[in-house]
Amino acid sequence: MTDLLELTGVVLSSMPVGEYDRRIVLLTKERGRITAFAKGARRQNSSLLAVSCPFVCGRFFLYEGRNSYTLRSAEVIAYFNQLQQDLETLCYASYFAELADYYAKENLTAADMLNLLYLAFRALEKGQIPGVLVRHIFELRIMVIDGEYTEQPPVSVGESAAYAWHYVVTAPLQKLFGFTLAEPALKEFARAVTVWRRRTIDREFHSLEILETLL
Repeated sequence: MTDLLELTGVVLSSMPVGEYDRRIVLLTKERGRITAFAKGARRQNSSLLAVSCPFVCGRFFLYEGRNSYTLRSAEVIAYFNQLQQDLETLCYASYFAELADYYAKENLTAADMLNLLYLAFRALEKGQIPGVLVRHIFELRIMVIDGEYTEQPPVSVGESAAYAWHYVVTAPLQKLFGFTLAEPALKEFARAVTVWRRRTIDREFHSLEILETLL
């Protein structure tokens, strides 16, 4: 039996496998994106039932196999249950997880990306700033983490939107979701981020399509 690994992370996605198991994708601080199997997680009395759901953040204890991991147990930091109580919020959270899955690499540390995702989930739960602003802050900052960004917006915007762009690029993660924008500036900021995202990302996201249809 291999040694038990302790990895800090968040469940990006979870899908049923066979009759009782689940296959989960984790974004981890220590090893980036990994795939793990939670055996028996769909049984009602399983200790893995609650911890193998999307958006759960915590410390995960796993055995490492040749091509995947096996989840043994977890210590939960946050369940983020409120993210699944509202369809719009669920779509935002699912999109953030899908975008993190796109950018994360296997066997590469992902501390900043994990912290960004955690803080974005927190911002959605608190609801102190609009979900659309949380979305575009998250999009821009995850591109910054990946090194795909410009110091200035890629399109002409007003002073407030330009300042927001600079702030998101440079601010500490803990302060990232601490500002709001008036509607005109928010629209300009959103347009600039969307233009840059479409230039740098070569795929569509199912959760984003649903979100934009919903909105």
